Amino acid sequence: MKRLLLSAVAAVSLLSPLACDLEKTGNQLAADHVMVGTLLATPQVDVSTSALAGYDAGTYGGPDGGDVVSFPGETAAFLFFGTKSGENAQPEGLSGATVTLQAGSAAAVPLNAQGGGSYGVTSSSTDALTYASGATYSFIATQGGTRYEAQVKDSPTKEAITAFHPAEGFVRIAANTAFSFDRPAPPANQDRTLGFVTVVPVGSDGQKGQATYSNAPTTPVEFLQLAAVPATYREARVTIPATAFPNPKQTYLVIFQAVRMGGAESDNLFLGSVVLAGTSEVGIFRTN
Repeated sequence: MKRLLLSAVAAVSLLSPLACDLEKTGNQLAADHVMVGTLLATPQVDVSTSALAGYDAGTYGGPDGGDVVSFPGETAAFLFFGTKSGENAQPEGLSGATVTLQAGSAAAVPLNAQGGGSYGVTSSSTDALTYASGATYSFIATQGGTRYEAQVKDSPTKEAITAFHPAEGFVRIAANTAFSFDRPAPPANQDRTLGFVTVVPVGSDGQKGQATYSNAPTTPVEFLQLAAVPATYREARVTIPATAFPNPKQTYLVIFQAVRMGGAESDNLFLGSVVLAGTSEVGIFRTN
C-alpha cells in the first residue's frame, strides 16, 4: 500500500495544475483526509424487440420500428470521504459529513449519507442532478466546520464508438468470443480520456441482470491504483474478454464510459484523492 500511495501521488502531481505550488502540494501530501468520487451519466437506451429476440433489425431505430424497450437515462454521483492513518493503512470512512456536488456557480446538490463514509445521489431521486459536458465539478465535504474539496475540470462529451452501431442496429457476436473496438482520436493537444467498460445482460422481458464484466474501479484502493497507472485506461484499442458474453442467444448492453480525472483542490485533502466525471456510449450486442 505504501508504494501504491506514493505512486498515486507522483501520478497526480504530474496531472494536477497545483503541482507548481510546492507549498500547497506539500500540505496535500501530508494531509490525512482522502476523497474518491464519481459523477457518471448514462443516456436513455432504446432496445428493439428484434434485438432482444435476435431477429433482423432492419427497421431498428426508425419511427415505425415496432416495439421498443426503453432504459431511462440516469446520472449518479458518489463520494467516499475518509481518513488514512498511515501510508500502509486502508482508508477509513467518515460518517456525519455534509457532502455536496457543485457545477461551477450552480446550486449545490446534496449527496445522501449511505454509511461507512459513502455518500450518493441519482437523478432518479432529484431533478437537480444533471451532467453537462465541459463543466467543472466540485465534490465538497464539510465536517466539524472544516471544508474539503476535490475537483474535476472540463467534463468530457460522449465518445462515439463506430463499432457499436452497425447498419442492422445491434452487434451480432458468437457467445464466449472477445470483442475489440477502436476509440476515436482525442482532440488536438488533449490527452485521451479514461475509458471504462461494463457489460450487462438483458432478458427478453427487458429486465437487466448482473454485470458479466466491468473494468471500472469500485473500491478506494482501486481508485488509488487508477491514479497510479491511468495509461491502462487510455489505450486506443479496447478488448472486451470472451467471458463478458457467456451465454448464447442473449442480448447484452455494452456501456463505455469516457471519464476525466481530477483530484484534491483544497490543501487539507490528500494529494492522491481521485474524482471522475464522464458520460457513456452504449452498444447493443446479441450472441448467436
